[in-house]
Amino acid sequence: MSAEILINVRPQETRVAYVDGGILTDLKIERKTSPTLVGSIHRGTVIRVLPGMQAAFVDIGLEKAAFLYVGDIREDVDDNFLSAVDREEPLDEGDDDKPLSHANKTPIQDLVKEGQSILVQVSKDPLGTKGARLTTHLSLPGRFVVFLPTVRHLGISRRIEDEGERERLRKLVQKINPSGGVIVRTAGDGASEEMLKADIEYLDRLSKEIFKNYEKKKTPGTLHTELDVELRALRDLMSEDVTSVWVDDVEIHKKVVKFVSQFMPKYKQNIVLYEEKKPLFDLYDIDIEISRSMERKIWLKSGGYIVIDEAEALVVIDVNTGKFVGKKDLEDTILKTNLEAVRETAHQLRVRNCGGIIIIDFIDMEKESHREKVLEALAEELARDRARTNIVSMSQLGLVEMTRKRIRPSLIKTLCEPCSYCEGKGYIKRKSTVANEIFRELERDADMLINKKTNVVIHCHSEVVDWIYEVEGESLEGIEKKLGRSVAFKIEPNYHLEQYEIFFV
Repeated sequence: MSAEILINVRPQETRVAYVDGGILTDLKIERKTSPTLVGSIHRGTVIRVLPGMQAAFVDIGLEKAAFLYVGDIREDVDDNFLSAVDREEPLDEGDDDKPLSHANKTPIQDLVKEGQSILVQVSKDPLGTKGARLTTHLSLPGRFVVFLPTVRHLGISRRIEDEGERERLRKLVQKINPSGGVIVRTAGDGASEEMLKADIEYLDRLSKEIFKNYEKKKTPGTLHTELDVELRALRDLMSEDVTSVWVDDVEIHKKVVKFVSQFMPKYKQNIVLYEEKKPLFDLYDIDIEISRSMERKIWLKSGGYIVIDEAEALVVIDVNTGKFVGKKDLEDTILKTNLEAVRETAHQLRVRNCGGIIIIDFIDMEKESHREKVLEALAEELARDRARTNIVSMSQLGLVEMTRKRIRPSLIKTLCEPCSYCEGKGYIKRKSTVANEIFRELERDADMLINKKTNVVIHCHSEVVDWIYEVEGESLEGIEKKLGRSVAFKIEPNYHLEQYEIFFV
């Protein structure tokens, strides 16, 4: 099935959509006010070491200190990283496209000290209240490979499934004998020795340039930044399946053509300047799909629906039959709803870029064969996901635990902010609740008002006043009798529904 890449450019925002068979399967949005930091390399200064958490806070020149966990620190962090790797050592083959485990048994207080300068790379953008996450294990992505200057590791993308091709790529990389580790990317499938060598040599030169800049720079700050979102998307997403890359901005089109001509010349003819009046994203109703993916409830074609709730480190997805009543029996209805929910869930995770721990509450299935069918369908759908996923299990209650690698903020975090009215809670108090809070506070003040000639005036929202007069008239009379005086209300147009003040005048 043919795919297309759409690059929509605005002065303050660039959006890149990957459309496969007319369906949005990947979306990247980057704003000039908040560009991603992932992949950027910095000279950092350790400002605080926390032995109790086995972590350190590092100043990398940003407003908020970044976070460095002990497992992300090299044992030889003090060494020149270009001399830390012994080129004579054989490349150590690990788990496919994942570098060797960095489990560090040395306590963090023995690895870094406060005031120490270190070379670090951002592995995760700041999320919520957390600063950026760092690593000292550098990785530099190219077109065909990811270069690892600090380890001797050889990995092949898990998406390259042909064993003969995997063996060919292993032998080519070993023959090139790079000065660091190499992970061959999916785009490296079928690449020649010359292509791989050119990519590795370019990234090797880049790593040496980064270290020279680190030596020159004496204060915390940036040494290397990743490509802009449109070039990054082409580097990561461009393949034989992509028939066209549409760009709706003249200057960015020139920039993309230059980049593709240099690194992917065979795709140069696929780059097209979009000059129609109709907005580029309207070709495939992408804005409608984005709006749909910001909803809490997503309807399925059958009439069922899923509800998606995002917390800071957890995503919960609830599956419901909704209007779908089925045709045969209950178990068949439940299975069909769950299978349809699997497809929509995998799609939403990709478009929304949800990550961390994900719990999916499927409708409970009595038959073990149905549970296995749902799990198999979920694994099959997630296999298309470019982010690393891991399905843990399905409980007897139909709960599936899984994880999805989170690097950047989700679509909701990127495009939305907490509601200014409910302050992100997602709910506000009922008018009856606020009214009863007012009555209870007046009851507490009853003793204080005995023998005092004061009037009671309550400043509050108009809807609360209306509720009290329409529904709580009897309660108001009881309070006035207890206080021995009448209660007056003053409507405040600018007050929050939950806000009120009691004045004694």
